[in-house]
Amino acid sequence: MKLLNVLVVVAMTAACASGKPAENAVVTPEDGSAEKPSKVEASRLEPVLREVTIPAGTTLRLKLQSSVASDSSKVEDSVRAELRQPVSIDGHAVLPLGTEVVGTVTDVQRSGRVKGRARVAYRFNSLRTAGERYDITTTPLSHQAAATKGDDAKKIGVGAGAGAAIGALFGGGSGAAKGAAIGGAGGTGLVLATRGKEVHVGPGAAVSTTLTAPLMVRVPAV
Repeated sequence: MKLLNVLVVVAMTAACASGKPAENAVVTPEDGSAEKPSKVEASRLEPVLREVTIPAGTTLRLKLQSSVASDSSKVEDSVRAELRQPVSIDGHAVLPLGTEVVGTVTDVQRSGRVKGRARVAYRFNSLRTAGERYDITTTPLSHQAAATKGDDAKKIGVGAGAGAAIGALFGGGSGAAKGAAIGGAGGTGLVLATRGKEVHVGPGAAVSTTLTAPLMVRVPAV
């Protein structure tokens, strides 16, 4: 074993003396230049991007990823969505399907007991594509509850009819009239004590908004 070690040392010494590295020897430059790719190689590794401007007036067709509601949402709550259709310029998709779009709730109004229909409004202000985030300006979106006047009239009518029937049993014609008045008042009280319909828009709902200013994005060159 000692003899083998001696032979190895002699071989390495001879190689150094001749100026040639020994076989299987690994030589690493002190400055580490061999480990770093050249500028040309680095440029080849980086994706080539180009700038594209999406004009104002472009429609963003979205699918909500979060919910908004007139009885639970608050102003400045985050609203998330994604593109359900890509946005293309000159036949090339610059905003692909599924692009993330984010906004905030801007107004909330619960349904009133006497008047006032529920509504919730929001606006999208940023999107993310190809790993970059962009600020955007868009038209606001809002949802309003359906009117309940027909339902209110039915409630009042039912109350009057029930009151008339009970009044007729005890007082004949005059009792029916009094009963109708009392029943109608009861129906009105029910309407005043009951809120109207609220607005609930859940994930998956299809909505659309429009860019109100041009948007420049960087996309892979084709």
